[in-house]
Amino acid sequence: MTSLLAQAMVGARFLPVWIATGILVIVAAFIAPSALQNTSWAFVLPYMTVLAVAALGQMLVIMQAGIDLSTPGVMFLGGYLIVGVGNHSNGRLWIAILACLGLGVLVGLVNGVFVGILQLNPLIVTLAVGQIVVAEGLRYSKGLAEAEVPSRLSDFAQNRPVGIISLVFWTGAAITLVVALLLRYTALGRRFQAVGANPRAAWMAGVHVRAYVVFAYTAAGLLYATAAVLLAGVRISVDPAFGASYLLAPIAAVVIAGASLAGGLASATSTWMAALALTLLNQMLLILGLSIGWQFVVFGAAIIVGMLISGDRIASLLGRLLRPRAATARIAPQADADTG
Repeated sequence: MTSLLAQAMVGARFLPVWIATGILVIVAAFIAPSALQNTSWAFVLPYMTVLAVAALGQMLVIMQAGIDLSTPGVMFLGGYLIVGVGNHSNGRLWIAILACLGLGVLVGLVNGVFVGILQLNPLIVTLAVGQIVVAEGLRYSKGLAEAEVPSRLSDFAQNRPVGIISLVFWTGAAITLVVALLLRYTALGRRFQAVGANPRAAWMAGVHVRAYVVFAYTAAGLLYATAAVLLAGVRISVDPAFGASYLLAPIAAVVIAGASLAGGLASATSTWMAALALTLLNQMLLILGLSIGWQFVVFGAAIIVGMLISGDRIASLLGRLLRPRAATARIAPQADADTG
């Protein structure tokens, strides 16, 4: 009975985003039907994939009860590294991608050391590191006369082997699946969740807590850089606003997906669904004629609403509703035994 209760509480915290996405699709069919047409999906799916990959990185950090505001900086400089190192040459594309991914790992490692080992505030640290990376990106971009990525990357992003679904989408789906499987079915993933849920208990059990925190930020940086590679291919070129919209969006996706802000529990697939919902909602706003500024309003509101109906609150409510029944079920056999 206890196992069933625990499974119900875990499942309930991730269910709202799936229901909300279904409702959003129904609403779109009535007020903005063009948002559900093939031309719209051809835009929504690649951009939701970029958001989903960045949100997976943010999810790993939030699972360790942290926050990461360096995402735009990593994506901004990473995009320009693809342009600068690639130098319009398909032969140098892999070197450019490795440079971008290396940047993400380096920035994530720096964040992880400051937060996990030096025990500094993650909000302040990642904001400061992110601003330093943005400043370096601005300096680096001044030497680039043109900002188009190598053609092989843009060709990859535009390749649609199955209808309107591009290789970018399938790449993001594969990454999401790998993260979900690693967290759920590997010993490393289970320890990672245990450290986030209760660091003290994990430390007493002999787990190197700080190493997992450093790993979370480092893996997050790698995922931000991967998102930058995908976004560069989708957009074909890089500009000064590249990656700027990914400050709040990944956090919003993780929050409304039902992740525990206290650390521990999160769902990669629900985060992926939340990214789809946010991107589709933004597309609806654009179709309805609202300005791009509403995107930030939507993401900010999504974070607030997500906290109001967070997975922690839902799990707590469900626990209060089910525990009395579970207690009654345990007491009843005991009462029968006493009567007998």
